[in-house]
Amino acid sequence: MAAIEDNNPKNPNPSETPRKRRPSLPELWFKDQQLKHAIFRMQQLQQAHSNSNSNSKNLILGGDPFSVLSDESLSFILSKVPISQHFSNSLVCKRWYMIQGQLIRSITLFDWDFLESGRLTCRFPNLSEINLAPACFRSCWSSGILMSHRLVSIHLDSEIVSDSLIGSEGVLGSRLIDRGLKVLADGCPNLSKLALVNSSEKGLGDLAEKCLILQELEIHCCEDMSLTAISGFKNLQILKLVGCVDGLYDSVVTDIGLTMVAQGCRRLVKLELSGCEGSYDGIKAIGQCCQMLEELTLCGHKMDGGWLSALSFCSNLKTLKLQSCQSIDSCPGPDEHLGSCPTLEELHLERCQVRDKESTKALFLVCESIREISLQDCWGLEDDIFRYAVNCRRVKSLSLEGCSLLTTEGLDSVVHKWTELQTLKVVSCNSIKDSEITAELATLFSVLKELKWRPDSRSLLASSLAGTGVGKKGGRFFKRIVTMVDKRK
Repeated sequence: MAAIEDNNPKNPNPSETPRKRRPSLPELWFKDQQLKHAIFRMQQLQQAHSNSNSNSKNLILGGDPFSVLSDESLSFILSKVPISQHFSNSLVCKRWYMIQGQLIRSITLFDWDFLESGRLTCRFPNLSEINLAPACFRSCWSSGILMSHRLVSIHLDSEIVSDSLIGSEGVLGSRLIDRGLKVLADGCPNLSKLALVNSSEKGLGDLAEKCLILQELEIHCCEDMSLTAISGFKNLQILKLVGCVDGLYDSVVTDIGLTMVAQGCRRLVKLELSGCEGSYDGIKAIGQCCQMLEELTLCGHKMDGGWLSALSFCSNLKTLKLQSCQSIDSCPGPDEHLGSCPTLEELHLERCQVRDKESTKALFLVCESIREISLQDCWGLEDDIFRYAVNCRRVKSLSLEGCSLLTTEGLDSVVHKWTELQTLKVVSCNSIKDSEITAELATLFSVLKELKWRPDSRSLLASSLAGTGVGKKGGRFFKRIVTMVDKRK
């Protein structure tokens, strides 16, 4: 039988229990403080656990996880979303609706009441680009007649369609336009690009007073007197004036309006005149006052004869574009009085009539220092007329597209005179044949840096289908039908 060891040798009599000592006051005080700290810590942990449970319950029940984000953070996130999802994002909630509207910088307006009522500036307060042109026309949305033009597309009422299609009745009045422009200027002072129709001096004045950083302006149905307030746009760099548009509306911009533009917009870099009248005096005023002008575009111009010689006053002009012009210059004058534009580098002609030899010759004389020539769908460009381009001896790039009257001989006679030619593009010029290429022309092609040669679309199609058998079976089929019909007869 094993003996049990005594663990308390100091107490020889185990039947007698020792007395417990009472704790001192410091021990009682520190013990209560530790208990309080422990209880407080447990309460903190329990509260944090309950908050986490409530947040998880909110997420499970469909709460807003973005509510903890500031407007700046949410705006930054939504700005990274593709444009195709902007509309769906604005439908999430009212907050997203407002923030998404603040991110929009450019819109096209179709309802003028949306602007005049103030809803536009409230919905999109940070707009920098807006096109008001579609909303300035009285469009009959219930009509099935849609008129599309490169400037505007509207629905026409079949009962009021006349020779002018739109006319003065189809455009909103200038007073109504001015009221809307006043609302726009007050609500969106950070505009940098604007397109409008039929504005008066008052409307342009309100814009110039409030929109101090406006840099690009496009005005349709423009008149001379409405341009008196254009001098208020101190930072305007790009200006497009649309006067008369055949079949749509008739407005008149003459030398008076061009002179106002020249004196008021001295920082212009690009100027486009569409359907504008004028003459030597108007172009001369622009060249003398707008010394920073680098690009001039004339579209369907109605200029008087002699305006070409005024280009010599454009001391910094680099690009000249002529589009849809029925005549380049009806009376250019003697060659010795034309002058030249030494800084001009590019000449672009699109859908222009170049049948008049005198005006085409005068054009190439004025542009004798150009480096790039682009001729697209120009009617009347024959070999004799194209030979006047020899006067431009510094050409490095030539682009021909849709010039069906120009032959291989005419092209060969000009490009050999251009010793600096590096780029050649010939597309859809059906009178230029591959079989007529000379050895000298082929040698020239071999030293070019860039060559795009697709002159005859029909020969290109035939060569691409060679060996495939396409086109032959159909011919045999029709031959069989013809023989069967002849036998029946």
